[in-house]
Amino acid sequence: MTETAVLDRITRVEISSVALPLPTAISDAKVLTGRQKPMTEVAVLFAEITTASGLEGVGFSYSKRAGGPGQFAHAREIAPVLLGEDPSDIAKIWDKLVWAGASVGRSGLSVQAIAAFDVALWDLKAKRAGLPLAKLLGAHRDSVRCYNTSGGFLHAPVEEVVDRAAEAVAGGIGGIKIKVGHPDNAVDLARVTAVREKIGDVPLMVDANQQWDRPTARRMCRALEPLDLVWIEEPLDAHDFEGHALLASHFDTPIATGEMLTSVAEHRELIRAGGADIVQPDAPRVGGITQFLKVMALADDRNLQLAPHFAMEIHIHLAAAYAREPWVEHFEWLDPLFDEHLRIEGGRMHLSPRPGLGVTISDQARSWTVADHEVHA
Repeated sequence: MTETAVLDRITRVEISSVALPLPTAISDAKVLTGRQKPMTEVAVLFAEITTASGLEGVGFSYSKRAGGPGQFAHAREIAPVLLGEDPSDIAKIWDKLVWAGASVGRSGLSVQAIAAFDVALWDLKAKRAGLPLAKLLGAHRDSVRCYNTSGGFLHAPVEEVVDRAAEAVAGGIGGIKIKVGHPDNAVDLARVTAVREKIGDVPLMVDANQQWDRPTARRMCRALEPLDLVWIEEPLDAHDFEGHALLASHFDTPIATGEMLTSVAEHRELIRAGGADIVQPDAPRVGGITQFLKVMALADDRNLQLAPHFAMEIHIHLAAAYAREPWVEHFEWLDPLFDEHLRIEGGRMHLSPRPGLGVTISDQARSWTVADHEVHA
């Protein structure tokens, strides 16, 4: 007997802008150079999609320091495009959404708004299959190496950075990343050396947040070589693909970058130039999971390592589906947004057995809502 497939339709779309406060104002090298102010909150764009059969998908995107209201405004304009569509046709829907706002381009804020919808559609699709998203995509592993960043910012004195690194390792984290980019390079070297001495041979990474020029980057890469780092992240402007390629070819310590790129096309050029040993795409920034999978394929084709940026609730699934052993970044900042939290043990972040992304929006998150909007059939 032949069974007939059951098709579905999107009947309701809800979006909300949530202002997530941070316990402490955060400073990295961009603050020290005067290009940005300390970060006090994260603007999170949630999308909740409901279908005629009663299925629901949840997705999110985000913005730091600026852009949250803009993402929400764009998402509000294009949300009606989703109504009546079969939620399984995710690539088709992505194209419809990007063309609905084509006059503002196919990268940056416009695709970051689309990302929340795209992630919600993948969450919904995995829930329909009764699988965690990683299993729907095809997982290579049930856990991923993870490193912590939130304890290593430049506003914190070195003693605090060292103590928090040790606490994170004791709590099961597999690696530590700290920020660099002080005006005095000697301060950076002293901070990295202090952390290395404290944590021993635990994997250690550093992140300059694009604030070195080429001569400074060469000097610092050379000075950091003896400290056996897993990678040096964003030593140069994110779009200086040639400069990153020169560093990657000249030094033993791997170069990692990609988090600030907001399209598949930009990642293609980075990879083509040889500008990264380790690619760091961010699904909310490139337009969601649909676009992230294209970046992942480009990286795999060149035998590159993968270390997705931020948003671990999404990236644990994508990293688990990458052929080569990846890293995923741990931030506890987003924990209050969700009722469920990821388990970290033995240096690894473990996949949840729950279907989809495995998260639901918390009451606390809803209390931080600054704007919301709903469209329905």
